[in-house]
Amino acid sequence: MARFEIKLPKMGESVAEATITSWLKKVGDHVDLDEAIVEIATDKVDSEVPSDVEGTLVELLYEVDAVVKVGETIAIIETLEENAEEKTEAASSEETITEAEEIEKEVENAIEAKSIGKVSESGKFFSPLVRNIATTENVSMEELEAIIGTGKDDRVTKNDILAYIESGRSTAKPINKEISAEVQQPREEQKEIVKTAAPISVSGEDEIIEMSRMGKLVAHHMVASVQTSAHVQSFIEVDVTNIVKWRELNKDKFFAREGEKITYTPIFMMAVASTIKKFPMINISVDGDKIIKRKAINLGMAASLADGNLIVPVI
Repeated sequence: MARFEIKLPKMGESVAEATITSWLKKVGDHVDLDEAIVEIATDKVDSEVPSDVEGTLVELLYEVDAVVKVGETIAIIETLEENAEEKTEAASSEETITEAEEIEKEVENAIEAKSIGKVSESGKFFSPLVRNIATTENVSMEELEAIIGTGKDDRVTKNDILAYIESGRSTAKPINKEISAEVQQPREEQKEIVKTAAPISVSGEDEIIEMSRMGKLVAHHMVASVQTSAHVQSFIEVDVTNIVKWRELNKDKFFAREGEKITYTPIFMMAVASTIKKFPMINISVDGDKIIKRKAINLGMAASLADGNLIVPVI
């Protein structure tokens, strides 16, 4: 019998940690080779982690909603192969060499640039990804302290710091600690006000539902969008008689050929893309006091998921 460690795999250069959203197996369950045992979520993608061996799951090292760093052991599987441990050690040796080379590069980069501490003086933790973005974008520790985090235990996530940067904060470094403290003090007060400004009363018959991870991300992005640019709406009536006639004429042929019903959505998306070509100032982004005029046209189309959430594929 041998014990095999399942580690959180690397999921891209910018992904340093992941949140465990669901265990697909429990202690005592048999696990096949390449069978998924856990679901994880990052700021970029949700995925499953498969087992590298066949055996029995004997230990889970993290609970659901725990934040785990890449490379850490998340579970242990007991196998019947005596040489499984040797294979693990050999694989670990190769990973160690690769990780050592990556660490050397990180150290060299850290020497050239001013580093951001892993934990602030107040005890607030910042992930490697957040610290790397802060260093690249010249965000000071004082500014990081003032950002309201939406992650677990109010931790500042990648989306939080990017939203802060995109909101037009000053890129200039604070002249000294005294001025920095004066600037940050109102932000700390604002943070407290935001949390207590609109208390919601809950009666005994009300049901409290925990917001999903996707729901939290959607809410955060919506708030960041409002803070970045003004939202306006304009309504115009359009005669679409010809479009309706065209669809009625072609819908049966389309269904017979594709096996799907043709809707008005692709027609409207084509109309939007054509309009943007004629009026390119529609296709802009706001970056502080600058306007970015986009060359490429990317349209987001909302699509519903089975659990009631929405995703927006970009075309």
